[in-house]
Amino acid sequence: ARVLQAGLSDDLAKLSFMNSINTTVFGVPGCRVTRCGYTGEDGVEISVPAGRAVELAERLLDAPDVWLAGLAARDSLRLEAGLCLYGNDIDETITPAEAGLMWTLGKRRRAAMDFPGAAVIMAQVKEKPRRKRVGLTCGHGRRGWCCQPLFTSLCPHVTGTVTSGCPSPSLGKNIAMGYVEAAHSGAGTELTVEVRKKQHPALITKMPFVPTQYYTAK
Repeated sequence: ARVLQAGLSDDLAKLSFMNSINTTVFGVPGCRVTRCGYTGEDGVEISVPAGRAVELAERLLDAPDVWLAGLAARDSLRLEAGLCLYGNDIDETITPAEAGLMWTLGKRRRAAMDFPGAAVIMAQVKEKPRRKRVGLTCGHGRRGWCCQPLFTSLCPHVTGTVTSGCPSPSLGKNIAMGYVEAAHSGAGTELTVEVRKKQHPALITKMPFVPTQYYTAK
């Protein structure tokens, strides 16, 4: 925000999370700046006229505190914030009740039952889902990869599956996300993740792994 503010006439301190403005950014008019992002950090997304995108990127990179980052860097922040990746952590076979995303369904819609899958989802809310999305910390050994099985010493069969995993630069350890049977989904539950036919310890951990920094104007 500090770097971007230098190129704006608008006051970013007045722009709260998930709000946007049309403005000129470092001399490039016709930009839309939205205070959002899928990382858990306080950041912005900039929509810029296509013909001037490179120019704006170069102006931003002129700042000594700014450099390019790849998809893996962004994904590590996404996972540290406990945010789902579609196709991995959520898809058409997973319900909001299982994923811990019931906040996406407002009270009116729940009462009206007027959304796709309402009967199944609201039954899960009432009776509790059989599986739940959880966070996992995996120490310094092998990290959890998508589709790897999770086990608990309390039962012989597979109790869950890893859906996302990466090293956490902020925490200095491996983190992951996955789904486990509800009976074994409590924070602090010790599991093992199978990587290349070897068992590695994993601990169910509350998400977000790293506190989010979303900005709310005061």
